[in-house]
Amino acid sequence: MTIRNLILAGLFTVGLAACATAAMTPAKTGNTALGPVLVDAKGMTLYTFDKDATPGKSACNGPCAQNWPPLMAAGDAKASGDWSVITRDDGSKQWAYKGKPLYAWVKDTKPGDTTGDGFLNGAWHVAKP
Repeated sequence: MTIRNLILAGLFTVGLAACATAAMTPAKTGNTALGPVLVDAKGMTLYTFDKDATPGKSACNGPCAQNWPPLMAAGDAKASGDWSVITRDDGSKQWAYKGKPLYAWVKDTKPGDTTGDGFLNGAWHVAKP
């Protein structure tokens, strides 16, 4: 292989990696009885919490986070577009969409379930794309 071909192959690989990274988001859109919602990698519905009123902060910690597991982000995750990363009270990282931290609901048992919508006197909502 010539040096030129090696350079072109390297550039192609870097380009593919950049495209793959750009296309990756922490969640995707899934269809439910409530219409399109954000879902995690397993297809489980994601939710927002009205009590998350302080930008960049989750109000759901401790026992709340056991019932409403946060959509966790890697320590080196970076904000992009509508996606941001917040630091939780325990120092771990969580994804937020349009400034709202995202959570799953332990009582949803299969993709498409939306049993958490309206929970706690309407404080929990499916996350809409």
